[in-house]
Amino acid sequence: MSWRNLAWTALGGMTLLAGIGATWLLLLPAAPASGTAPGISRDETESTLAALKPPKRKRPLIAIVGINDMSETTDYLMPYGILARADIADVLTLSTQPGPVTLYPALKVQPHATIAEFDAAHPGGADYVIVPAMSRDDDATVLHWIRSQAGKGAIVIGVCVGATVVANTGLLDGKRATTHWYSVGDLKKHSTIRYAADRRLVVDQGVATTTGITASMPMALTLIEAIAGRAKAEAVAGDIGLARWDARHRSDAFSFTRPFALTAIANTLAFWKREQLGIALTPDVDEVSLALIADAWSRTYRSRALTFAATAEARTSRSGLRILPDRIAGSWPAEQAVPDSGASPPARALDETLRAIETRYGARTADFVAMQLEYPR
Repeated sequence: MSWRNLAWTALGGMTLLAGIGATWLLLLPAAPASGTAPGISRDETESTLAALKPPKRKRPLIAIVGINDMSETTDYLMPYGILARADIADVLTLSTQPGPVTLYPALKVQPHATIAEFDAAHPGGADYVIVPAMSRDDDATVLHWIRSQAGKGAIVIGVCVGATVVANTGLLDGKRATTHWYSVGDLKKHSTIRYAADRRLVVDQGVATTTGITASMPMALTLIEAIAGRAKAEAVAGDIGLARWDARHRSDAFSFTRPFALTAIANTLAFWKREQLGIALTPDVDEVSLALIADAWSRTYRSRALTFAATAEARTSRSGLRILPDRIAGSWPAEQAVPDSGASPPARALDETLRAIETRYGARTADFVAMQLEYPR
């Protein structure tokens, strides 16, 4: 075949692919569904709280487990920060192996213990095991450990795509569940799991699941209410800036739309514009606000948030978690520094961050990030 024939064949192939791509984009919805989330009955709320009552201890033991290579940032840090500040349980972050946990898409932390160390110190197991999204949902070590904890009576809570990790343990077989909107199809591959739409939190026979990333905020407050009562949950909700935390959710408001796809494509192709944005890592940093801010900026497809500090030592967060800086630096260029929202309550810090993203990259990118975080704007 001559080079001309090869060129025409290649051009024809590219034209066909472009046509398929354009057709796919045109078939996507132009915007997510609008409307009001369905209400939650008092009976359902009370049933959820009753199902989440501490199964063993008056002061429960809560374990948040992750694999060392890329567990989801907000799924891992936000439940810890909210539950630890409530001071109604002993909360520990765990890893499957020794060493730090590299979170995705940002931050690196030193967990309190490995799962082996936890088992040695607490042979009776945890009261609650919180499972974040992980880069692998079939890690044999973590699946075995979660099953073991459930066998010792722990309530297992899959946050976001952590639901697919829990699904792979078999603990969701025959039960109702939810997950991040992007991974509903993966959850439905388990034929006996019954997907529950329009709920941010679903509890069924000792296993709870949530929708996407920011759902760990109402989940943690619901757990506080189940353990310590409404007044305590209201106090913590005020501290983090969240007005309500019930299970209301409109699932079809979060979906793969044409603007979402076009933003992902455009921001990915504009690789020469990608930025590394610095966040000063200070002692007593609010780990919840830090997680939300770093997570949001790192999901723009235009930037990645990096923490920096003058020395390599870990900084201890507000609630006692050791966070490692990504870069050793005394300062960061002002034009590439993340706007400081760390002094605001976490929910407000996220709102401020989304507005800053809109100012820097445009409204479509801010909406793109909010859709990934499954956060209603």
